[in-house]
Amino acid sequence: MAQSAIKTIGWIGTGVMGKSMCLHLLNAGFQLNVYNRTASKADELVSKGAKFLAPEDLAKNSDVVFLMLGYPHDVQQMVLGEQGILKHMKKGSLLIDHTTSAPSLAVEIAAEAQKYGIESIDAPVSGGDIGAREARLAIMCGGSQAAFDLALPILQKYGANIQLLGGAGAGQHTKMTNQILLASNMLGVVEGLLYAHKAGLDLDQVINLIKTGAASSTAWHVLGSRMVKRDFEPGFYVEHFIKDMDIALEEAKRANLCLPGLGLVKQFYHALVAQGGARNGTQAIIKVLEQMNNVQIGKKQ
Repeated sequence: MAQSAIKTIGWIGTGVMGKSMCLHLLNAGFQLNVYNRTASKADELVSKGAKFLAPEDLAKNSDVVFLMLGYPHDVQQMVLGEQGILKHMKKGSLLIDHTTSAPSLAVEIAAEAQKYGIESIDAPVSGGDIGAREARLAIMCGGSQAAFDLALPILQKYGANIQLLGGAGAGQHTKMTNQILLASNMLGVVEGLLYAHKAGLDLDQVINLIKTGAASSTAWHVLGSRMVKRDFEPGFYVEHFIKDMDIALEEAKRANLCLPGLGLVKQFYHALVAQGGARNGTQAIIKVLEQMNNVQIGKKQ
């Protein structure tokens, strides 16, 4: 399929990030078919011209189909299940999975897609809700060069750094690397803020100063600021982050790697879930360490 032949895009999963990504595609002039299990989450997109279709009809009537789902089992059922969309997609079309999922599943999907004459790319993203809104996501791709070249002009509508890392599964392996880094970074952000609070420092001033130095990170200046404001709304759900850490630890086990930092952070997030925080944003991890230290930083604004 030539890039000029791509007129209609199908998108399954219009949640926190998916909706913003879809809005960029609508603004770019693409015809958009959407589906979400909770139909109301697609209302804004429908009001702006998208069509709400069942997955089978979406697959039949789209040149490219995107997935942005929660868990690997959701992807497996949607793509490879008894009523999976591969059976209904056009020959020569393209499947792009933005879900953070298991590398082995990406390989399985790519092999099955080939049987139907369909190209597949695993393309997990990083940048959170803000990156999606501001069209500056990092997109990590695994698949063929031909499929990547076809997808790139579409991905550029909401991505700022988009790279092909290798064959099927390479995008997911890269995302696991990202999540391993993020996990330990989140713990460092919390510990740094707790220390600054105990030292009597102005936390906003500390965040703004350190974000210009070597210890800066998005977790520090974006999620750290949300911690100080007691803003635990999700840019990325805790329960989804735990899913990612589970995948990373399983892949590490296969590679005979010991990742103690990742295992420790996962325990803190499980403690947060036990407190009812599964649907909080990942920055809510601070509540666990606050409880351990009998201290609370920041205040609601």
